[in-house]
Amino acid sequence: MSASLRLSAEVLELRTRHPFIIARGGQSEYRTVWVRLTDADGREGWGEAAATKFYGETAETVLAALNIYAAHMPKDAFDLEEGERSWELALRGNPAARVALSTALHDLAAQRAGVPLHRLWGLDAARAPQSTFTIGIDTNEKMQAKVREAAAYPILKVKLGTDRDVEILRALRAVTDREIRVDANCAWTARQAIRMLPVLEEFGVTVLEQPVAPTDLDGFAVVRQRSNIPIIADESCKTAADIPALVGKADGINIKLAKCGSLREAIRMVAVARTHHLQVMLGCMIESSIAITAAAHLAPLVDIVDLDGAALLSNDPFKGASIDGGQLTLPTGPGLGVTRR
Repeated sequence: MSASLRLSAEVLELRTRHPFIIARGGQSEYRTVWVRLTDADGREGWGEAAATKFYGETAETVLAALNIYAAHMPKDAFDLEEGERSWELALRGNPAARVALSTALHDLAAQRAGVPLHRLWGLDAARAPQSTFTIGIDTNEKMQAKVREAAAYPILKVKLGTDRDVEILRALRAVTDREIRVDANCAWTARQAIRMLPVLEEFGVTVLEQPVAPTDLDGFAVVRQRSNIPIIADESCKTAADIPALVGKADGINIKLAKCGSLREAIRMVAVARTHHLQVMLGCMIESSIAITAAAHLAPLVDIVDLDGAALLSNDPFKGASIDGGQLTLPTGPGLGVTRR
């Protein structure tokens, strides 16, 4: 292939079925960027940038970054390592923008190889864990209604970090006996988290995600010492470089493509976490089936899956990996296997 790959992008306007609220706020409308790389044969690879202000990105910054990355396109879809390296050298940061390009490049490479992306990595789709389904913060009654709507999902992830966390757990336990995992999204101090531990155990919580602020690694250590529930670092862990500092302070890490910047970095994070005997979780943002499916192809490598971002939408434009009833099902077509609805 002599010519470089051609880049195009457009903004997607996504809406959730319910306002999606976590400890630091929420909304119903989300803007992500659909990225396409086209080769000389007209074949397209797709990616998606789910930009979040918490990590310093918006749809506008993604588009601006893509204008810079467009001058650094690899000539061949199999130039995966070189492509990712050249983008990072051209403009550091912007992980959501870069992972959209990484995803599109991997999609093209797997299409050319004629295999689903997970097979390009030698993975078995049947080894993917079940996915959780997230219940965002709301009134007790509305959260109970969301739990009932999610009756098909055996594992729930409940967002906490309010002044009525105990009340929420009590309300949800009144309507379900399913497994519950909790995500505090950095909202507690270490002292508050320690006070919550016996409450979480009382209500049968099996996983606690990011109880304290991202930089409070000492707080992480104190909470973990007191906890019988596995503690997972999310906002405290963006790339593989963050993992060594968490050893002994967390039981696992949460990988999100929009945080780490590339599919190859996500795989590196799995390897580093395993070296340190940490559990690995795979999470997501509110995003369409493009980004969800990209992450899903990595799912056979991890212990915990939380890939419900597209399932929470009312207007997903694409069809790809699904988590119907909690069971993660990967597409069988070549590449990502994502199609338009």
